[in-house]
Amino acid sequence: MHIEAIKVRRLYLEIANQIEALITSGQLESGERLPSERDLAQRFEVSRPTIREAMIALEIGGLVEIRTGSGIYVRDQVVDRPGLRDEGPGPFEILEARRLLESEIVTLAAARITSAQMDELEQALELMEQEDQKGSISEEADQRFHCILAEASQNSALASMVSWLWDLRNRSEISALFHERVREEGVHPSAKEHRAIFEALQNRDPLAAQQAMRSHINQAIAADRELLDKK
Repeated sequence: MHIEAIKVRRLYLEIANQIEALITSGQLESGERLPSERDLAQRFEVSRPTIREAMIALEIGGLVEIRTGSGIYVRDQVVDRPGLRDEGPGPFEILEARRLLESEIVTLAAARITSAQMDELEQALELMEQEDQKGSISEEADQRFHCILAEASQNSALASMVSWLWDLRNRSEISALFHERVREEGVHPSAKEHRAIFEALQNRDPLAAQQAMRSHINQAIAADRELLDKK
């Protein structure tokens, strides 16, 4: 009896695979412009962020070229193109997972964070604010802040989950390219939003900390979606 393992359903990859089939079969020809992301989202009945993830997967696979302000075009077929591969969860999936997880983690941290961890968090925040004055906040400073906060929950399982989500983001070529594009458009982590989280923890206020964290990640999701709406 032949049994195939059940794989996690990744919408962006399923969409990318369908478009790859249209390209390889010749239904979409070299140089042809694809429908807009809005149109594709309607046809596939998915969100525009999912379409954007699929387009980046196709770009990495050497199948399409994304031309800012012009559209998405089928590349000339080449023999040595890397092709599609499963990159794991897409960038919006990771952000949504972080919103659920970190909004709860921060309530534990408000009650359990130590003085030493508050000092570490403040140092990370000050680094972010210094970088913000120079024009942008690095991914490293942002990650450090969130991982210190997760450790402050005093729950190693939760801290490991947050670290794993950041590792997914850093290892995934799709996520890396997506966030690179977002940064090029001038969207960066907000020092002000991180300061609000820090002050809520300083006041040992779990509700305020939760609201500040949820607002912070919601703003990140909204900013990324706003960029899609401009395209």
